[in-house]
Amino acid sequence: MRTGRLAGAVAAAVLSLLAGCAGSAGQPAVPGPQSQSSAEASKPAKPSALPTVRQGRPARSQRVEFVPQRLTLPGRADAAVQPAETVDGVLRVPENVRHVGWWDGSAYAGEAFGTTVVAGHVDSATEGVGFFARLLKIKIGDVITVEGESHRLRYRVTSVQTVAKQALATDSQAFEQTGDHRLVLITCTGTFRQDRGGYSSNLVVIGKPLGLAR
Repeated sequence: MRTGRLAGAVAAAVLSLLAGCAGSAGQPAVPGPQSQSSAEASKPAKPSALPTVRQGRPARSQRVEFVPQRLTLPGRADAAVQPAETVDGVLRVPENVRHVGWWDGSAYAGEAFGTTVVAGHVDSATEGVGFFARLLKIKIGDVITVEGESHRLRYRVTSVQTVAKQALATDSQAFEQTGDHRLVLITCTGTFRQDRGGYSSNLVVIGKPLGLAR
């Protein structure tokens, strides 16, 4: 269970069968009427019918949630995913452009709600082309796979959009943690402006899960 995230409450229902008295054989004692004939008294008593009680058991959950550790794009290109935190409002992605970063304040892969956010560099002046440069060619309908330990979940791309860098956190809803679960991949795009510290825009790729994580 992730620190800082509220745990879901699990309620257990208990069914109890109460009996006032029991006979020697463990069956409820059923006294006869006060005025019985001898013939009636000689008749074997009918066993009392006990209600069938079934002990309920909660169904085993089919949902798997996991921290992303590897991401595979169309064409089977894959990269390691490392946890990335925000510092002074900036998401610190891995410096190695061949790796990408999972925002540790976002949803786990496979959760019912919330967004799994993965960001990475498009390139670097010292390391060359980054892994997420491949997002510049991604198309709606493509499939992306996220893996973690022994689990995996596939997402189908439903949206590819360019967002002005200053509007990424406010207008794109890329970091939104409400609503149905989805995957959001983020990298840089647009015009490179060295005097302004980088690219003018961000590329935001959104994918919806294909079923549950396995």
